[in-house]
Amino acid sequence: MFKLSKFCDESLVRFDLKSKSKDKVIEELVELAAASKSVKDQNLLLKDVVEREKLVTTGVGYGVAFPHAKTKSVRGIVIAFGRSKEGVDFEAMDKRPVQLFFLIAAPEEAIGAHLNVMAKLSHLMKSQENRDQLLEAEVWEEVAEVLDGV
Repeated sequence: MFKLSKFCDESLVRFDLKSKSKDKVIEELVELAAASKSVKDQNLLLKDVVEREKLVTTGVGYGVAFPHAKTKSVRGIVIAFGRSKEGVDFEAMDKRPVQLFFLIAAPEEAIGAHLNVMAKLSHLMKSQENRDQLLEAEVWEEVAEVLDGV
């Protein structure tokens, strides 16, 4: 079983997102993701994530959102994690504010891998314990522990 933390690292984590709106959160997460060497084109990534978000919200409920895109802007799968203490209206399916954000970017050809990452993250975020751990996390290692299902 692969570890999700291999697609994320300390430079791709922000515990205090400043943005207060859905569009600004996406911009902030894309900017964060651009720290990854796998991101070739930040502007294209932003465009692709925004386009995908227009189709249907990625706010899945329980205070969690997975904005994502399959895009030419990355060389490999990238996961950026952001947290908003007060929460942001992300038009989530349960109408509740979102506090935990996972921006997932995958190369267009990474169909299976992209779906596996989304499925594994979704499974992990069904757990109240995992969500609580991320809401309390203060260092990258605590985020990695949740990502890897330890």
